[in-house]
Amino acid sequence: MIKDQFTSWIKEIQNKICARAEEVDGKSKFLEDKWSRPGGGGGITRVIQNGAVFEKAGVNTSEVYGEITPLLKEQLKVEGDRFFACGISLVIHPFSPMIPTVHANYRYFEVYDKGGNVLDCWFGGGADLTPYYLFEEDAVHFHYTLKSACDKFDANWYAKHKEQCDNYFVNRHRNNERRGIGGIFYDYLKPNGKFSAEKLLEFAKANGEAFIEAYFPIVERTKDLPFNEEQKHWQLIRRGRYVEFNLIHDRGTIFGLKSNGRTESILMSLPLHAMFEYNYLPKPGSDEEKLQKILLSPVDWV
Repeated sequence: MIKDQFTSWIKEIQNKICARAEEVDGKSKFLEDKWSRPGGGGGITRVIQNGAVFEKAGVNTSEVYGEITPLLKEQLKVEGDRFFACGISLVIHPFSPMIPTVHANYRYFEVYDKGGNVLDCWFGGGADLTPYYLFEEDAVHFHYTLKSACDKFDANWYAKHKEQCDNYFVNRHRNNERRGIGGIFYDYLKPNGKFSAEKLLEFAKANGEAFIEAYFPIVERTKDLPFNEEQKHWQLIRRGRYVEFNLIHDRGTIFGLKSNGRTESILMSLPLHAMFEYNYLPKPGSDEEKLQKILLSPVDWV
């Protein structure tokens, strides 16, 4: 069954990502926290805090199921009696403002009728990069690696999923400022005449492997770059915007809280430190202003 294969894979890719992160950090190991959900299911939360490179990093897997409540029907826009959802979700917040924050998740969802028959199923996922200082070669590398994974399945998917990413990770209350420089994002990707569920599972796996190659070489390149207190201050300001998006707009956060998920795991995505300074404006002509302008107008990196 697809859900069994997906559940097995997310644990495999969790191990791979955690091993690579520990290798790059060189100091800290992930703490593992296994948890159960009262309504059905559970997950494995792994977190690093105050590492040598990563100030806070969380790589979570979950497998939850249960009744589709009225709140979930409203959130997911589905009809059905019960649901099953599994996925991996990660956020990595480095200590240095020269290293970008990154987010990725890959998930699978099924909806059942009262007899346990599958009424609907879909895949979702993606990865996006949130730099504090823009190194264009890193932006190109990140996007090119994700594009290469997409191109193996459909030549049009990268452009489509990049646009969806640019239009999803948006702080609409902040003049439509993007959270970062994007990546790819897809949701409600359903089996059809062209792509079977097995093929879409392969697509998810390809993207999970591509994430490792898209992000960690950037960390290796930037982790020893010098920075000052002013640059660290800018990082904290941008992290505040990250928090705003996650708590106000993110569907995954909202779904997790409305489905009686584990709060500590859901809010793992928030940084250890952030700043909410009144009416902060970057200096004209600065690197900070350059980044902010790009966040208001997405770039085609490849």
